[in-house]
Amino acid sequence: MNLKNIMCAMAFIMIASTAFSQKAKVQTVIFKVYGNCTQCKERIELSLDVKGVKKADWNIDTKQMEVVYVPAKITIEQIHALIAKSGHDTELAKAADSVYTTLPDCCLYREHPNTHKD
Repeated sequence: MNLKNIMCAMAFIMIASTAFSQKAKVQTVIFKVYGNCTQCKERIELSLDVKGVKKADWNIDTKQMEVVYVPAKITIEQIHALIAKSGHDTELAKAADSVYTTLPDCCLYREHPNTHKD
C-alpha cells in the first residue's frame, strides 16, 4: 500500500467512527405526563413523532413517559413543549387551557384524574 491509500483508509475509518459515535449518542428519559386513557396515550405519543425522537412510550397506569431521543436533534425542553402543545401537562410544561379544554371529556385529567380506562 502506498501512502495515498493509507491516508484514504484512515480518513474512511475516522468518518465511519464519527458517524457511528453520533448514531450512538441517544439518551433515555422518564418523566410524568398527565392523562387518563388510550386516547390520551395515542395523542401523547403521536406528539413526539418528530425528528430526533426514536421512541416514545407513555404508561396509562403510572403516567410515566419514556422517551429515547437524540439530544443533537431535539432538546428535553422541546419534547415537553410538544407534549404540552397536544393538551397534556408534563413535569416541565403545562398545556394551554385553550388546548386542554378541547380534549374529549374522558381525557380531562385535571378535573377527572384516572376516571377513564379502556
